[in-house]
Amino acid sequence: MAFQKIGSLGGVDAFRNHLHDVVGDVPVDDTPLAGTDSPLAATAEIDCGSRVLRVGNRWVVHPMEGWDGTAEGNPGEHTLRRWRNFGLSGAKLIWGGEAVAVRHDGRANPNQLVSHDSTAAGLERLRTTLVAAHQERWGDDRDLVVGLQLTHSGRFARPHRKDRAEPRIAFRHPILDRRVGADDSTLITDAAVADIIEGFVAAAVRAQESGYDFVDIKHCHGYLLHEFLGAHTRPGSYGGSFENRTRILREIITGIRTDAPDLAIGVRVSIFDVVPFRPDPQQQTGATRRPGTGIPEDFGDALPYRWGFGVHRDDPTRFDLTEGVQFLELLRSLGIRLVNISGGSPYYNPHIQRPALYPPSDGYRPPEDPLVGVFRQLRVVHELKRRFPDLFLVGSAFSYLQDYLPHVAQGVVRDGWMDFVGLGRMILSYWDLPGDCLEGRLLQKNRFCRTFSDCTTAPRNGLVSGCYPLDRHYAKLPESATLKEIKSRRKTT
Repeated sequence: MAFQKIGSLGGVDAFRNHLHDVVGDVPVDDTPLAGTDSPLAATAEIDCGSRVLRVGNRWVVHPMEGWDGTAEGNPGEHTLRRWRNFGLSGAKLIWGGEAVAVRHDGRANPNQLVSHDSTAAGLERLRTTLVAAHQERWGDDRDLVVGLQLTHSGRFARPHRKDRAEPRIAFRHPILDRRVGADDSTLITDAAVADIIEGFVAAAVRAQESGYDFVDIKHCHGYLLHEFLGAHTRPGSYGGSFENRTRILREIITGIRTDAPDLAIGVRVSIFDVVPFRPDPQQQTGATRRPGTGIPEDFGDALPYRWGFGVHRDDPTRFDLTEGVQFLELLRSLGIRLVNISGGSPYYNPHIQRPALYPPSDGYRPPEDPLVGVFRQLRVVHELKRRFPDLFLVGSAFSYLQDYLPHVAQGVVRDGWMDFVGLGRMILSYWDLPGDCLEGRLLQKNRFCRTFSDCTTAPRNGLVSGCYPLDRHYAKLPESATLKEIKSRRKTT
């Protein structure tokens, strides 16, 4: 299927018309405004109970995994460079910048950062590097808020070798188990959950001691705590009922508030999901080496579908926000007001989580216009913001909008669809996009992320993650040549 490339559209009017033809009505402003005239320049004060976070504008840097830490879990030179760029970006809310494992067995790759007494100084250096860069470029850092995302990779853990899955699962999954070699021996017992909770709390204490303003208790993208949200079939205290499936979150929050009382807490959550997808095998026969278009895995023997969170029970190709709304009600009752909304997983339905025109090496071609995936996420945040006006919601999936990202970002914040605009992949190629917008500078179109997915293909093959096509720092690395060889073996365009 061929989809219109965003970069080929001839201006904002053409983009708006195309967008409305594909997905319907979305706010698209004619011109990104500069300075205090911009809705994206508005400050926000978020009462988190233990403290009030004052955020200087509406731009957010999402957390990512760089595959560029040391074997011990400390940041490496590439990690520090990325965090310095985050500080230069102009964004005032840094949502962790990095997914940091709370235990060694929870690492998604052998070079993921880990929170431990031995890495506390390294994680503190990340923050001070970012703040120093922000002060250098922007001066005032009193309205800069820096958090640290805490995670356990669960089913997708690979702590020792990039090519060896070592899953730790919340429940047996009829489709995903075979992808990672999960079985009964990889199930986390209720007794072992206590150790994981202790890991999250200890990591939060270190974050507070290192000067971070908040921690994100990661509940997205198929990782462990997100999987617990969908543990309908799990027996015991942490599965079955909604109360049980959210028990681990409540116990982590209780522990953090006891041991790190001055630390604010946020949650990034995949608020909806669908069944896992795979490349269509009928399109991968013969001489072609291109990945097939994504199609749903066969779920005929798995109805009603009970192996996920925010998935429609009778038709798992559709999402269901019923429990997502219940989850936000829970967060509000727990005094959590800072929530980052995402959906799906990069491991089993990336077109839902991370709309892109070009798939990574282990992915599939998009089964829908990626604009549909963008709009799905924007629409969900809009609906949740309507229901929860007192929560501060961060939206995702903006990078695919490319040249017109600022126009949509400004429009959705102005119209109250969400409070903050979160950037992930875009920040890797064009980290100072927020600053350029806020200061009214000419936007650098040669740095807009075109969703080539090299930042995913590289780590999936054991290389550091970065924007190899557009960031000269990565283009000059030896890994760049290796990445080209990998892509030549499996054409992705």
